[in-house]
Amino acid sequence: MSSPIISVENLSKRYLVGAGRDSRDGMRHALESVIRNPIKWLKQQAGRGAEKEFWALKDLSFEVHEGQVIGIIGRNGAGKSTLLKILSRITKPTSGRIHLRGRVASLLEVGTGFHPELTGRENIFLNGAILGMTRAEIVRKFDEIVAFSEVEEHLDMPVKRYSSGMYVRLAFAVAAHLEPEILVVDEVLAVGDSAFQKKCLGKMEDVSKRGRTVLFVSHNMGMVTRLCEQSILLERGRVVMMGSTETVVPHYLSNGASVETERIWTSEEDRPGNDKVRLRSVRATDSDGKTLGAVDIRKPVYIEIDYEVLRDVPRARIGFRLSTPDGTDVFTSADITNEEWRDRPRSVGRYVSRCEIPGNLLNQGAYSVTVGGDNPYVETFFLEHGVIRLEVEQTGGPGSHDRDKWQGVICPALNWNVQAYNAVSAPSR
Repeated sequence: MSSPIISVENLSKRYLVGAGRDSRDGMRHALESVIRNPIKWLKQQAGRGAEKEFWALKDLSFEVHEGQVIGIIGRNGAGKSTLLKILSRITKPTSGRIHLRGRVASLLEVGTGFHPELTGRENIFLNGAILGMTRAEIVRKFDEIVAFSEVEEHLDMPVKRYSSGMYVRLAFAVAAHLEPEILVVDEVLAVGDSAFQKKCLGKMEDVSKRGRTVLFVSHNMGMVTRLCEQSILLERGRVVMMGSTETVVPHYLSNGASVETERIWTSEEDRPGNDKVRLRSVRATDSDGKTLGAVDIRKPVYIEIDYEVLRDVPRARIGFRLSTPDGTDVFTSADITNEEWRDRPRSVGRYVSRCEIPGNLLNQGAYSVTVGGDNPYVETFFLEHGVIRLEVEQTGGPGSHDRDKWQGVICPALNWNVQAYNAVSAPSR
């Protein structure tokens, strides 16, 4: 067997949690803190030593051979993105070593390296250079990149005026046409419409057929199953399983993918979001506001998203996507369907957006909830995948007396009318 194109040996990455924040704020801020409240400053300094170690990765070892398409899966915080950043030379490991044979192209965050004031045409050359393409290579592939991105009409417009979909298409088109020996992709296909996602998957399949190696991180098990023959399951920074995707994904869904019906971020620093909006909690409740365990198929369930607006925003859209364990999206909904809040600015303060999923709609089984907040076509505040999990139990209603589960993602109690013509009346039960 040929030598591996990626070799990882005892790889570890450590972060220090709880270190003081003043060092990031500069000398001026530190002096202001001392002058305004010296007692508080002294207490802060005393607490700065109470920092803890957090191992994002711990003693990872594995090999990937040329032409393999490897899925990397695991819950949030398992270490997936950290691993890809180290492989992409963005972050240095604390210990261990990696060996890569060939050029690496990374698509860890769509549009990294794009300049908002430059046009799409100019950004193709800028982003291509950042990803390691020569000018001759960019010129040779320019028309193909533009055709794939479908932004030809807007090519000479500054990308700050692009919609989020246009931005994503152009960024992926540049990275996908680099033709590296190793392509590293982290969850970017979660952005964009379904047609674009299929197009990107087709491109990645084409890349793999040409003998390129692909590392693909996703929470969408449908995409992982379709694209990857082999997968690596990470849990708390360690490899817990590596093998065929047909074996690893079911193990993950039955053992590692489950999350509770409530997720709370108690620390302000850990809350997902940016300097404008931050997510506080997500939970599934009943009609009385009580956090649910399992969901009764006949009763409504409410998805409650608690968030804080730190700076006035002209418009905000807070919503969620419900998905099945295999990655099938059931539906997406957002609070701007409430006409009162469709175009209403949101000032500084705390908000709770609550959505009702009616009873007798979802079929029995497991569902994951992905939550997001954005200013549509302008910026994303937060996007958190699989933050909570619903387990819908068949306790009555449609199909409850049948031996087999009714087929389909949903199981609505639809209204039927039955009329009998010239039929002999049967005795009632």
